Parts: sequence; C-alpha cells; structure tokens
Amino acid sequence: MTTALPISRLLTADVVRAAHDWLGPGDVGDELARIAWTVLIEPGDGTAGQLIARLGARAALDALGDADRIATDEARAAIDRWRPRWDSALVIGAIEEARRRSLRLLTPCSPLWPDGFDDLGPHAPVALWVRGEPETLSAASVAVVGARAATPYGEHVATDIAGELAAGGLTVISGAAYGIDGAAHRAALRAGGSTAAFVAGGADRVYPSGHAHLLQEIAARGAVIAECPPGTTPTKWRFLARNRLIAAAAHGTVVVEAGGRSGSINTAGHAASLGRPLGAVPGPVTSSTSSGCHRLLREYDATCVTSAADVREMLGSPDAPQPLAYDSPDAIRVGDALSRRPRTVDELARRSGLAPDDVTAVLGLMSLEGRASARADGWVGTS
Repeated sequence: MTTALPISRLLTADVVRAAHDWLGPGDVGDELARIAWTVLIEPGDGTAGQLIARLGARAALDALGDADRIATDEARAAIDRWRPRWDSALVIGAIEEARRRSLRLLTPCSPLWPDGFDDLGPHAPVALWVRGEPETLSAASVAVVGARAATPYGEHVATDIAGELAAGGLTVISGAAYGIDGAAHRAALRAGGSTAAFVAGGADRVYPSGHAHLLQEIAARGAVIAECPPGTTPTKWRFLARNRLIAAAAHGTVVVEAGGRSGSINTAGHAASLGRPLGAVPGPVTSSTSSGCHRLLREYDATCVTSAADVREMLGSPDAPQPLAYDSPDAIRVGDALSRRPRTVDELARRSGLAPDDVTAVLGLMSLEGRASARADGWVGTS
C-alpha cells in the first residue's frame, strides 16, 4: 500500500526562508507550492495537473501527506514516482539557483500568463522559470520551428519570415536549437523585435553549448523560458514535452523544414490538436529535410507558407494580402480592344467578338476600377 508523504520534510522553515529571500516579503504560499511541484514532477504530468486543478497547488501538495484525501488510485500510485524527489534540499537548491541567475517565476495567477496554456488542461505547466522578461509572452506571437540539420534554403526562408514578422510587432517563439530555431531567433533580434525560447532543461542551462551567446541575447531582449527548475538537464522526453508549450503559447505555428521524424512534426501535431493555425513551408520534393513539411501539407491540412505575408494571412491579420484578382476572359478581350483613341461600343464589340450588351457590362466594371473612361465619342483605355 502506498504511504503518504510527510509534508513537513518538504516545505521546511529553510525552504520558506529561501522563497522569501528570492520572491520577497508577503504570502508566497501558492508560488512556493508551485515551485515544489516543478521539482517533484516531470513536465506535463497529468495526474499532478488534475490534483492541482481540483484542490489548488498548496492544498494538493498538503494532500500528499494524507492518503485519504487522494481521490484516485492513479494519484495514489503517482506518489511512488514523486517520492524520490521529496527532498527540501532540491527545492532550496532550485530557489537559490534562480536567485543567483536572476530568474523570475511565472504562475497562472500572473496577468502575463499566456491564456493558451489553458487549452492544455491537466497537462498545462504548473509554473514557468523565466530568464529575461516575462512580458515577452503577453504579446501576439508566432512559433517558427524546424530541423536542426537545416539546409541553406531553410535557414534563408526562416530568416526572411521571422525577421519580417518580428519587425511587424509579432514575438517569434522557438526552441533555441541549431538550424531553423536559431535562424528564427537571430532574425527576430536583428530586426529589433522580440523573441522567446522555450528550453527543455533549466532556464539557467546553456544548451546547446554553441548557442551560449544567442541565449544570452534572447534573455537580454526577450525571454528564455523553462518548465523544469534550474539545473535540470535536457532529455529527449523533456524536448518532446517542451514542444507542447511552444504550440500552446503561440498564436500559430510555422514549420520551415522538417524530416519525417523531426521533433518539429511533434510541435505541429500539438498545434493542430489545440486548434492553432498551422503552416508549412514547401521545399524540393527531392529534399528529405522538407518531407515532413510536405506531410503536414498533405495530411494535417497545413497552410502553404512562402512568406511573412502568408503567415499574417494564416493568423487572420487585417493587414493580410487580399486574394489575387484575375480578369475574366471578357474583360481581357475588351481590354485588348480598347485604345487611347475613343471607340464606340459597337466598334469594341466587333474587335472583341462579344455582344454589345456584354461589352457595356464589362466597360461599367472597368470604369469603376479606373481602367476605362467614357467620352462623348466613345470609350478609351486608361491603363
């Protein structure tokens, strides 16, 4: 039988003192409980999420010390996987590292908390550790993601799209990986815009090591955001779990390049399941690096994206380009018959091969568009 966890051994006086040193004076009950939960659980733990939703963060933590308050067998079983981290030293270590690295804590009670996380239900993050400005997440945003082993074509497209979107006021969200992610972050920074990186380990960790300077720049002008507490090592599972945060935080997701088994396809799957706009950049049919994008276009009903304007249209921007207007065959024939010299309707009918009434109807539309003008002795073309 699963035994309860002694709450007195987790939120000790030293833990509370460390929390006050970092968060400041006042009631830190909910924040401290959420800090403890991020230490105890792996990202996206639905059992913890259900407990917190039902009882609240602090009461759910207290309930672990009283097995009778745990309502389900699943929750009772979860205690066994949380037990190895039931250690006040781990909580104190996370808080002290956050204070040393000037990290900030973002919780669902904050007005800066992205509403999109609510769509994750019990798999929403308990709290976020932020290096930089949490305000970055409150702006309209788009995720630009893709392959680590990107081609020059992919990096060029990612740079163009992310740079123009950032210059237009959208926050560019990505995962700080090599390849497309890095190109998107750099383009946003060069454009003087805002960018946020969701990382799979702690916000204090530099990963990948080759992006140390980039992560420093992102933190200085945007935000590096982690669900795991400081000091956490990135793992394959945490990368996959991190992808749901990228999809949920952004108002839409664009995959620039992705192989058939790319993690970006996982991000796209989350975006699709959350009902977010999803776009994919097409590439050469011979390129394995674009095969995932082609699959998204074929199977996920993704929007074909070739420019920042396509992304704005996908997001429903009022500044999105209008659909291309094509002349009707009749308009083309009347346009060919018009000249700078005035011609009557009958003459235009003979030259175009249309009935006079049809010519008159087309001329009326062309006049409204400023492409034809009526004079006393006939019609002339104006464009």
